[in-house]
Amino acid sequence: MNSKFLGTGVALVTPFNSDLSIDHSALTNIVNYNIENGTDYLVICGTTAESATLTKLEKKEVIETISKTNNGRVPLVLGIGGNNTAAVIDEIESTDLRGIDAILSVVPYYSKPTQEGFYQHFKAISEVCPIDIILYNVPGRTAKNMEAGTTIKLAQNFENIIGVKEAGNNMSQYYDLIKNKPEDFLIISGDDDLALGVVLAGGAGVISVIGQGFPKDFSEMIRLGLKGDASAAFKLHFKLIDVIGYIFEENNPAGIKGVFEALNLCRDTVRLPLVPASDALKAKIKAFVDNY
Repeated sequence: MNSKFLGTGVALVTPFNSDLSIDHSALTNIVNYNIENGTDYLVICGTTAESATLTKLEKKEVIETISKTNNGRVPLVLGIGGNNTAAVIDEIESTDLRGIDAILSVVPYYSKPTQEGFYQHFKAISEVCPIDIILYNVPGRTAKNMEAGTTIKLAQNFENIIGVKEAGNNMSQYYDLIKNKPEDFLIISGDDDLALGVVLAGGAGVISVIGQGFPKDFSEMIRLGLKGDASAAFKLHFKLIDVIGYIFEENNPAGIKGVFEALNLCRDTVRLPLVPASDALKAKIKAFVDNY
């Protein structure tokens, strides 16, 4: 099993200054805060990074800041995906992937392909990608579920497809994947509220949003889960469960940026079409952080 992606990965936010430019110094602080507190690997330019609103140059600068700050300490995963297969291939071929350990590639959104369409999309990506690939199934954002059978078939047929970030909030699909996967294929939870249950059932860990706000407890919870120590792990799960609900109450990443503002790590600024968390939600988040 590809042990570099066991445990807790976090889908990093992109902090912005009040003028909406990227706050590279806050990004540096968030990266250090995570590595120093037990996060196992970092995901760059995922959905939580508001990657849909970043220019090509900004993405390049974000990758540079994170890579430089990380300085080889933990593995790095880069989000490269979309619903135009040719454009995804072009981005893979034109991106400097030195120092990147894998790409995270989302199921094509909006177009709603068939299962065969999903399979052919990832087959085409696998054939050109020089590094490992983690699939990303998130039907709440893409409008269509990539079924467990399609994921398993990709896992069996392409050596560089090493795992899936499954984020359908569907335990029966997780069980299906864990039961039928090739031995070394990683089932990674993309649902913070279900992550511990997935790990206890045989999953490899999580790519988390809340984990970057509370990396010490969240990564320890996953470590305990991987060891099978359910009772100690659930203590940490219940300590965090309220704030996991809060950060997804309105939109992601407005919620987690509200956490970072309460922790004095970055502003809660987001780019349109997202707006910051409401005052009522920020008050709940702040109260949670203050009492934590």
